[in-house]
Amino acid sequence: NGLGGADVHAETSGVAHFAYDDEETCISEVRYLITMLPSNNRENPPHFAATDPADRRSEALLTLVPVDGNRPYDMAEVIEELVDDGDVLEVHERWARNIICALARLDGQVVGIVANQPGHLAGVLDIHASEKAARFVQLCDAFNIPIVTLLDV
Repeated sequence: NGLGGADVHAETSGVAHFAYDDEETCISEVRYLITMLPSNNRENPPHFAATDPADRRSEALLTLVPVDGNRPYDMAEVIEELVDDGDVLEVHERWARNIICALARLDGQVVGIVANQPGHLAGVLDIHASEKAARFVQLCDAFNIPIVTLLDV
């Protein structure tokens, strides 16, 4: 890992928003992040023509979310199914894994997604998850990014 001990610290404190194993991946993901954010806080996020139809049906959702409310599932898979082309950029991915905070696009519009993760700690919101979500909501608010909230309660 080119980051030394940074990813261990990122998992316990949330100090790093992103951590990658190699420089090439890091540069690629930074470029992708830049396509999600406006140039400054007075502009709206960039909008791209969607290649993924906004009215498409998703039969996969019928099996991704179990009927039995006591069974865990991976909310990240649900998010990938919902957003344009399955492209998601998760923020603080390695910290407070019981909540997902991600940037994605819906019909070409950048959105922030906040979702509890039933696949980790049953999606219970503890102090770290709450802090992670609050930081992310502040980021979205600062850059005029609408928020989509997905809850499993």
